[in-house]
Amino acid sequence: MLQITEDYKVKTQTALIEARQNYSGTDAAFSKKYGINNSVYSRLKNGERDGLLKENQWLNIGRELGVNLYERNWNTARTEVFTIIEEDILFCQENSKGKMCVDDCGIGKTYTAKYLSRTLKNCFYIDASQAKGVYLFIKAIAKAIGVDTSGKYAEIKSNIKYCLNNLPKPIVIIDEAGDLNTPTLLEIKELWNATEGTCGWYMMGAEGFKRVMDKGMNNKKPGFKELFSRFSERYTTTVPINQQERVGFYRKLISDVLKVNMADTSLLNDIVRRCLTMDGSGQIGGLRRAESLLIINSINN
Repeated sequence: MLQITEDYKVKTQTALIEARQNYSGTDAAFSKKYGINNSVYSRLKNGERDGLLKENQWLNIGRELGVNLYERNWNTARTEVFTIIEEDILFCQENSKGKMCVDDCGIGKTYTAKYLSRTLKNCFYIDASQAKGVYLFIKAIAKAIGVDTSGKYAEIKSNIKYCLNNLPKPIVIIDEAGDLNTPTLLEIKELWNATEGTCGWYMMGAEGFKRVMDKGMNNKKPGFKELFSRFSERYTTTVPINQQERVGFYRKLISDVLKVNMADTSLLNDIVRRCLTMDGSGQIGGLRRAESLLIINSINN
């Protein structure tokens, strides 16, 4: 188990206080987001730490806030993918609309969504791969926005609707949306209906998500066409279809990210070249491969 050092507690406490600035709900609701008592949060906010939380609580809060004592310093690059997703999310938040993003894996979709959820006010990130079924999904949303997750399912859902309708310009980002089962996707339609005009919604996924949506509409499954309509009836994409254009897109994407994360850029072109080398199925390596090659390079040097 991770050792909970004093340094870890300090970083977690700092991250918690910073996160509070981007949430318009009450201190009590904010405390619920991280599973702590309001009075405990009040003392943490005032600089206290000793004896307030158990080690597993520090660990859970730190995990949810992305605290990692040993993480590499990964700088954010404003790539084309980052910019397009940011524009989409800002539009949805400002105008309480819904959009869908479907694109290749490994281009920075999740990184961008998590970054925005930490930096935008009332922006909530849900990883659907960890909450595929209806009950877990509803609890994940409730926890993210500060609603009590105990009680009857219908009550939790009603409280989610009430909370989202009473926060100023909230937006819910649902990542890995292709992992959701059909009943859960239809719950999103219900939540959208209940918060129309007051909450923005943004769903993200790879090709699998598009297949789920297209198959549901082609087979005339109840709710799918309506859901597609509520999410602007189109998919946001950034990666070109043409192979030559794809290679150029990936070359620029990987270069943009590596340039702000390499102390020595002398090997930049070599790493980019290795990422662009296609595998047996004709796939190009994305940012995850670039990061791995960067780590290998730093270890070898």
